[in-house]
Amino acid sequence: MKTYLVGGAVRDQLLNLPVTERDWVVLEETPESMLKKGFNPVGKDFPVFLHPESREEYALARTERKTGPGYKGFSIHSTPDVSLEQDLLRRDLTINAIAMSSEGEVIDPYNGIADLENRILRHVSPAFSEDPVRVLRVARFAARYAHLGFQIADETLRLMQQMVRGGEIDYLVPERVWAELYKALIERTPSAFFYALRECGALAKIFPEIDALFGIPQPRQHHPEIDTGIHTMLSLEQAARLSEKPEIRFAVLVHDLGKAISPKERLPHHYGHEKTGLPLLEQLADRIRVPNHYRSLAKRVMRYHTLAHRAFELRPATLTDLLLDLGAFKNTSTLKDFLLACEADARGRGGTENNAYPQADYILKAAEAAAAIDISGVLKSGLEGAQIGAAIRRLRIHAITENLKQQKNANATQS
Repeated sequence: MKTYLVGGAVRDQLLNLPVTERDWVVLEETPESMLKKGFNPVGKDFPVFLHPESREEYALARTERKTGPGYKGFSIHSTPDVSLEQDLLRRDLTINAIAMSSEGEVIDPYNGIADLENRILRHVSPAFSEDPVRVLRVARFAARYAHLGFQIADETLRLMQQMVRGGEIDYLVPERVWAELYKALIERTPSAFFYALRECGALAKIFPEIDALFGIPQPRQHHPEIDTGIHTMLSLEQAARLSEKPEIRFAVLVHDLGKAISPKERLPHHYGHEKTGLPLLEQLADRIRVPNHYRSLAKRVMRYHTLAHRAFELRPATLTDLLLDLGAFKNTSTLKDFLLACEADARGRGGTENNAYPQADYILKAAEAAAAIDISGVLKSGLEGAQIGAAIRRLRIHAITENLKQQKNANATQS
């Protein structure tokens, strides 16, 4: 059986990066012969099998022919006479169209190695334009390898632009958009994903709520970068520095959506954008099927990030109510994630990239003090319904008041 290592495993090995999974292409075999060898079939649209021991994927060499719009409009041809070069020709980028034999011989019919060396993301053939998902994939590879200096080839960018203008991108389904967005969010430089989509015109089609932020001004004294879209990308870069969690990165991505619809006569100010953005967030999340736990954190960050920034100005009662609204006293609390997102927003401004965010520690200590109160007396007091909640709230306000005094005294002593 002739097998060749293909795709990401070869690419990352040549880049001296860790190889996390390995895929293989098989020549001169049939589905029947693979079954006889003990391989387990997993492909619905084309013949893919799992190795009986390694559980790695082995796909029969195949060609594809466009039969309709969208990413499902293909007919698959897979017979023993399909060559390795034919199989590699159907792949998206030259850097993904390199194969390696079991003896270590590299097969590179489309000059992928040269593009790796020159840090170029280039399509293999004009067939690239037949699959709209490839626009998202190229943007995702831009996010993955931006730190290495990779750029999209001019001819590939032009082809992506043609796909957008021709409407091919309109056939993307929500599940694929979310899947690619999720993968982009966990890459090293997620902002590059959105810059690439914007450059080819796809951002306005796929994520219009984010595209609308570019060109919207903000007050220079708070945002030296001025442009809200640029601020969003800077904040996303800071989120990537602070946490690997995609939930936090998504929340940062959408935290300022409301600024896109601020009344023009009030610009560069954005009064109430924390609330006006909520319907836009729901619109985006519904359209691409964002999971509920992503939505929950994103809503809290959007609604309360400016309050967190002003934490030192808040009265104990206001801080208590903020913590209640954030669910800080529940077992499922995401307060730390919320504060990391707020920190990313605060640092996503020109010249503030390395600034501390003392509000996070201030709020966390207040939350810990409020969570430590003894409520057993309230529960035994005979109070009912809302009276219990009000009594516990008063205890928390008192605990936070005392804690804030302690924090201020400690800071005064240190200074």
